[in-house]
Amino acid sequence: MNYPIEWLLEPENPSVRYLTLKHLLDKPEDNIDVRNSKNEIMEKGIVPRILAKQINNGCWGKPEDFYIKSKYRGTIWSFLILTEMGADKNDKRIKGTCEFLLNRAQHTRSGAFAYRSHPRGDIDPPKTLPCLTGNVLWGLIRFGYLEDRRIQKGINWITKYLRFDDGKSQPPKIWPYSFDKCWGKHTCHMGIVKCLKALAEIPSKKRSPAARETINHGSEYLLKHHIFRRSHDISQIGIPDWLEFGFPLMWNSDILEVILILQKLGVGDSRMRESLEIIHSKQDGNGKWLLEKTYNGRFLTRIEQKGKPSKWITLRAMMVIKNNRNNQQFI
Repeated sequence: MNYPIEWLLEPENPSVRYLTLKHLLDKPEDNIDVRNSKNEIMEKGIVPRILAKQINNGCWGKPEDFYIKSKYRGTIWSFLILTEMGADKNDKRIKGTCEFLLNRAQHTRSGAFAYRSHPRGDIDPPKTLPCLTGNVLWGLIRFGYLEDRRIQKGINWITKYLRFDDGKSQPPKIWPYSFDKCWGKHTCHMGIVKCLKALAEIPSKKRSPAARETINHGSEYLLKHHIFRRSHDISQIGIPDWLEFGFPLMWNSDILEVILILQKLGVGDSRMRESLEIIHSKQDGNGKWLLEKTYNGRFLTRIEQKGKPSKWITLRAMMVIKNNRNNQQFI
């Protein structure tokens, strides 16, 4: 099967072009094509269209509506898209958004991120979510905030509070475990995936012993489910939605994202085999993969078209296949 590298390198999607040059063709950052593509991310396409709708204080829409009331259009959602697209971390508008989220959405005492505004210095923890905390930390680390004490506090929250309950025990009835959909008797898979996504952004040499332990527990939790199956009955599919590929995924996930995260963490295990086979099976006769699920119509701008060949899904699938071959793993 031929892979559509030239299609991914077409100039109208500079983000995909940049990432293809880096991750599929192994071009260094100082390569002229890589530099030009990186610069073009801020000049044409999705990124400048989203940034053009930002208001002066680093947010989109009303400052207090950064998550719930402006779902998929508010500040956190736009921030996540810009992160996926590879927006320039040195751009003052990106820095403004990062500081807005740290000031408005982070619970200062714990380091977790909340879906609702809270007064500064509030004693009662706000509505914090593990998937939201992982997503925002992932973006902030990508935008250069890893060494910031506020980010370190957020990472410590993950390593202290993230649980891996598999239907056999109940979490404590204290904060932050009061929200059953996130914790409950069976920990939400999305929270674990997004927190691992954040921890995967930390260079391996900078991961604390607590971070490494959390990575090990989280990876094993996903592996014992064979990524998308029921751990107590592997013959049953537990998360059928993960078998459809989407971009951007926001709070949700799919087996493509999970495998990429595990690969970035250096995980290789035979329990990943079925997901790898499914990824291969979805390639069409032209070597491309389709966009199967999307939040288009809810974003500030459309991103590709459902049911059509997707450069983002194709890029991710090809990265998975390349990583698998380089590590001489399962297929």
